[in-house]
This record gives sequence, C-alpha cells and structure tokens, in this order.
Amino acid sequence: MKLVSIIIPVYNVEKYIAATVQSVLDQTYKNLELIIVDDGSPDKSIEICQQFTDPRIKIFRQGNRGVAGARNNGVRHAQGDYIAFLDADDLWSPDKLEKHVHHLETSPAVGVSYSYSAFIDEADNPLGIYQLPKTKDITPRHILLRDPIGSGSNLVAKREVFEAIKFQDNLYGTLEDFYFDDDRQLHPSEDTECWLRIALKSGLQFEGIPEVLTLYRLNPGGHSHNFMKKANSWERLLEKARTYAPELMAQCEDAARAYQLTAIARRAVNQGAGAMAVELSHRALGSYWRILLEEPRRTLLTLAAAYTLWLLPKPLYSQMKALAFKTAAASQKRQILQGQSR
Repeated sequence: MKLVSIIIPVYNVEKYIAATVQSVLDQTYKNLELIIVDDGSPDKSIEICQQFTDPRIKIFRQGNRGVAGARNNGVRHAQGDYIAFLDADDLWSPDKLEKHVHHLETSPAVGVSYSYSAFIDEADNPLGIYQLPKTKDITPRHILLRDPIGSGSNLVAKREVFEAIKFQDNLYGTLEDFYFDDDRQLHPSEDTECWLRIALKSGLQFEGIPEVLTLYRLNPGGHSHNFMKKANSWERLLEKARTYAPELMAQCEDAARAYQLTAIARRAVNQGAGAMAVELSHRALGSYWRILLEEPRRTLLTLAAAYTLWLLPKPLYSQMKALAFKTAAASQKRQILQGQSR
C-alpha cells in the first residue's frame, strides 16, 4: 500500500480541530501520515492535537506564515507517494482516501483526484447544498473560470505534480523549496493559483470522483466570506499568471475575472450582503459581458438574487430564498444520484 501524506495547517481552530483530525484517523485507508503544521496558533489547537496518541501523527511548528506557508512546510516533510491537504475546520468521509488512492492507481494519466463536496454548518450539520464540479476534461482555462477543486480539503494528488511546480526562494532567512506561492497578497486564492501551475506544468490530468467525499464547513470566521479580500487576491493571481501563462491569459483573463466576481457575488448573497452582491455582479458584467451567453442561468440568477436581497424587505426575501434553496437542493441531490448510478 502506498503512503498518503495528509497536511493540516493549524491556526486558531480549537473549536474544530479534534473532529478534523479524527476524520483522518477514521479513514478506511490506513497507510497514512498526518502532518499537522502549527502556524503560530495562539489558542489551544495544538494542545488538542497533542492529546491524540496515534503514531501516524507528526506535529511541526513555525512562526505564522499563513496557509500557503504551512502547506509548503508540510510538503517538505511529507514522505508519501500521494499528498492531500485538509483545512482544520473541514471533514472527510471515512472512505475518501481509499477511493482517491484507487482512482489514482488505476488512472496513470491522472495526477489530481477530487470529489463532490457537501456544505456543513458550525455544528457539523449538513446544509443540504453541494459543490458538484465537472469531473472530466479539465483544462487550465476551466480551472481559472470554475476551479473544480473548490477547496484545498478536496484533492488527493500524486507527489510528482508538486515536484513539477517546485521552486526555491529565500523568504524567511534560508533557501527553501516552495510549492504554493507564499505571497500574502495572494491569499485566499493561493489554491487556484497552485492548481493552475500544476495543470500547466505537470503533464498530468485533473479528474473527479462524482461522489460526496468532502465536508466543507461554512462558518462566519472563514476567509471565503471576506468578499473584497477575495476579489483583490484574484487580481493578484491574474497578475502572476500573466508572467508564466501569457497566451492563456490573453485568451481568458477578462472571463476569469468575471466568473470569479460572479462566484463571490453568490457568496455575498448567501451571507445577506445585497449591496455588495450587486456591486460585484456589475463589475463582472463590466469585465466580460459574454458571461451572460456562456453561463446565462447562473449569471442571471445571481444578479436577480442580488437585487432582490438589496431591494425587498428581509422577511419576503427570506421566504423566496427558502423556496429557491429547496429547489436547488433537490436538483443537486438528483444530480448526485445520477452520478452514482453511472
């Protein structure tokens, strides 16, 4: 059995970290090492991790560098043939690793395996909504526009894809290997930037498993809810991508900006920020109006929801949102069942 290295960056997550670690230890695939990187966490997160006695757990400490810096540290120490990341507030289904390892071992051309994800709340309760990305024929353009991985907690990859994008730099007083770009202005878009370089440089494919194997937590403290920070980090990603993929960016930079702004607008709608959602939607259309032709349903629904939230009384909007949520959840469940039957 090949070894899988799982890397968990830890910073200020004492409320969730025990459940996250346990979801790794409960995996049906047992040949793993769990690398926990203390990113200068000020709370009791690491004390909680130290209470686990499983010999497969390794804890490394560093000053605060952010999630990219913690993941880089983890990859440097990883011994596995496969590498996976898990955010410290997310969870895995017990059979996640087993299914991804099988997928990678039986698919020589595939370097990155991922899955569907389900959203959960702060108390681990399912919200009834999912991320159901495209699972085949993934191109660099598709990664830029729609990022099928969706979350750093979702992928399991062959070690060689990280070797393909490795570079060296002296950011902290010594020459080190880097895999994720450790530019703080890139956060929280460092995931997609890394996946893009893998797609461009590794020569291996991205392919998904059409099953829900990752549980992605929505909580008020999550970086995904800092809308303008996300938008600004995306501009930083586009700026960097121009330096190593100029032809790709010439073809789709405006589209990549518009698709991302629309995605952030949807998050703003979900968090009740109507005015922000309207502003982001307008910026998306101003950047690339053809998104209306390429993705009409999602774009128009986002715009309509943004204006409805902004203009209507909250009680009426809440009723409409509840109805739309039930409809979307039912449609997603049908899609999951169809994927499983195939």
